[in-house]
Amino acid sequence: MISVFFQLSKKEWLKSIVTAFLFGGTVFFLFIIYLVTAFFIEQDTPDTWADHLTIPKNIQIDNPVDMEFGGRLEDMKPDSITNRVVTKTEFQLYNSFQPGLYEYDFWVGKIESGKIYLKAFEITHNEALSDDRLARSSSLYIYNPTDSIMKFGTSDHFTIYEGDWGKPYAGRFEVWFKPDNGKKERKLFSKNYKIEGWMR
Repeated sequence: MISVFFQLSKKEWLKSIVTAFLFGGTVFFLFIIYLVTAFFIEQDTPDTWADHLTIPKNIQIDNPVDMEFGGRLEDMKPDSITNRVVTKTEFQLYNSFQPGLYEYDFWVGKIESGKIYLKAFEITHNEALSDDRLARSSSLYIYNPTDSIMKFGTSDHFTIYEGDWGKPYAGRFEVWFKPDNGKKERKLFSKNYKIEGWMR
C-alpha cells in the first residue's frame, strides 16, 4: 500500500492502479484460502458432544422409521406406517436421507386450529436439542373439527445438530400446540427415540 501512495504522489496513475489491484487481489486470495482451510479443519474436527452419553435401559425408547426412496429419489414415508389405522393420539419420527435429519407424523383427535411444533431433549441430562431452530423448522398448521383421528405430517426434514453420525443417544420429542385463539400453549404428546446428530 505504501508503494501505491508513493506512485500517486509522483502522479504515476497507471502504476498506482495496477499496484492497488494486485494488492487487493492478493488480500482477497489469501482470505479465500483462509476460509477454505477453516472449513476443512472444522469438518475434520470430530464432534465429541455425544461421546459420553448413555442410552437408558429402564425406559421405552423407539427407533425412528427409515424413509423410503421414491422413483424420483425423493424421500417417502413408508405406507405401512402412514396408512395404518390409528385410534389415539400418536407421534412417529422418521429418519430422512442422512443421520440427524428427520421428519414426523402426528395423529390427533378433535382440536382447534393452531400450530404444532417440536421440542427435543437429550434424556439423561434433559438438555434441549437444536433449541434455536427446531420450533420453526418442525412447525405444522393443524385443525381437526371432527371426532375422528387425523394425521398431520411434515413434507420436509428438520435437523438435530447435537452429536454426530454413528454416535446414537436417547432423545425425548415433545409435541407442543399453539392455538390460534391466543390461549396458552400446551404439550400434546411426548415420545422417546434413539437418534443421531447431523455431521456438519
